[in-house]
Amino acid sequence: MKPAAFDYVRADTRRQVVELLAEYGQEARIIAGGQSLMAVLNMRLAQPKLLIDINHVDELAYIELRNDCLAVGAGVRQAQLLARSSLMDEVPLLALAMPWIGHFQTRNRGTVCGSVAHADPSAELPLCLVTLGGEIVLESKKGKRIVKAADFFQGILTTDKRADELVVEVRFPLKREGITYRFREIAMRHGDFAIVSLAAVIGTDQVELGIGGVADRPQRRSLPRGAALPDALNQTAWSLDAQDDVQASAAYRRQLIRELGHQLIEGA
Repeated sequence: MKPAAFDYVRADTRRQVVELLAEYGQEARIIAGGQSLMAVLNMRLAQPKLLIDINHVDELAYIELRNDCLAVGAGVRQAQLLARSSLMDEVPLLALAMPWIGHFQTRNRGTVCGSVAHADPSAELPLCLVTLGGEIVLESKKGKRIVKAADFFQGILTTDKRADELVVEVRFPLKREGITYRFREIAMRHGDFAIVSLAAVIGTDQVELGIGGVADRPQRRSLPRGAALPDALNQTAWSLDAQDDVQASAAYRRQLIRELGHQLIEGA
């Protein structure tokens, strides 16, 4: 299929983008990488009147190391962030998870903020953001607001972003001393949508476990370590309302959470 007809604007400034969003609202869509949007347009699941291209907005193409986070602007490609030589020292969970995102070709075009804005429940970047307790910066003509990742994702392809807002930046908290970071994903093939993905932030007595590909959005659970862990993982597996689909059964997903979760946390 072909997309429905739309107008196209190649924006030059961030101000121009938010002014167009204020004018067109729900009738506008942002394009940066287009790895998800173009498929949606081609199937006519979305039929915007205006497509706003932000690829030439230089002020959105930044990666900044700050006191408490790594800030990534809306113009940054996934491949750019993955190629950052200091990423493992700054946000190790990202360095571990990003090679699992799609394929080289899609990472070369897809943007970090675009994946977050798309909010696929199987996507790795939203999972990392939720597990680490990151933030999303949204901007409209009225101003900026900052939303916690746990509040931003509201369901399948559904977020707290308003029609007149642009995701201008995502913030990943930095590595903490004495904490171990691990990531594991199961898919039909490497680069396919995750059947289950697990991200772990492991302390001495407790772990923050992020789960993707099971519920309608990435989930985070605080779990104990030691003898109480198996029961806690079982309760977590049953709490996520897993569903059968063409890739896997709900029972298989629950078992993956129990088995892979224990291996990931205890380092087997």
